[in-house]
Amino acid sequence: MVSLGWGFMLSACRKASNMVARPDKRALKAVLIDLSGTLHIDDTAVPGAQEALKKLRNASVTVKFVTNTTKESKRNLLERLHRLNFDVQENEIFTSLSAARSLIEQKNHRPLLLVEDSALEDFNGIDTSEPNAVVIGLAPEHFNYQTLNKAFRMILDGAPLIAIHKARYYKRKDGLALGPGPFVTGLEYATDRKASVVGKPEKTFFMQDARDDIGGAQNAGMLGILVRSGKYREGDENKISPPPHLTCDSFPDAVEHILQNLL
Repeated sequence: MVSLGWGFMLSACRKASNMVARPDKRALKAVLIDLSGTLHIDDTAVPGAQEALKKLRNASVTVKFVTNTTKESKRNLLERLHRLNFDVQENEIFTSLSAARSLIEQKNHRPLLLVEDSALEDFNGIDTSEPNAVVIGLAPEHFNYQTLNKAFRMILDGAPLIAIHKARYYKRKDGLALGPGPFVTGLEYATDRKASVVGKPEKTFFMQDARDDIGGAQNAGMLGILVRSGKYREGDENKISPPPHLTCDSFPDAVEHILQNLL
């Protein structure tokens, strides 16, 4: 598998032991595509991304979309993509919110949900009365002293800390902005507890920041292609271990590489 990101681009379904400089063309079965920073930035599509996605869909490869976004529900995200003329179906998207909900249900947690109000519908039906777990995503409106102190006290009293993801920062139209990672780390530091992380770069996310996207994909046995869009900063490819299979300027460039070299 190939995984694309940050651009996060593609993850091709392959085992790590088979990865070589020019992979066996028959090995590529699926491509996992990140959304924010790869296909779009907020309400602006990456130039040429819609046509590139159409080309990829016409190839003999399964296409899926993975995202760490906790700013909005899957329904809102899908509506945004459709407004930008991307051919994406709801059942093709797997989000870190989906992973978090699955864990909450498995553990029978009653979460204190620190997520944006626009993401709450993905937790419809979850019991949040008398919370016994802290679940934290990107929630700028809730990252205040009172709320974080409540979470701090709950964790001290034994509540598990669940991070939907720990991204350091993300890209907005007005520039880079703090992600949930610094706030999760602050709670870890204050409570001397470690968070359980359910989103990228955890291996479990792929089986069910560039370091988050590409590094996580490759550690799960995929090929990682980094694209220099979204929150990319010069030299990010040197921070990833193992290094990306390829670094491209954009999603369309990465799709051309896949079509010409990996299929």
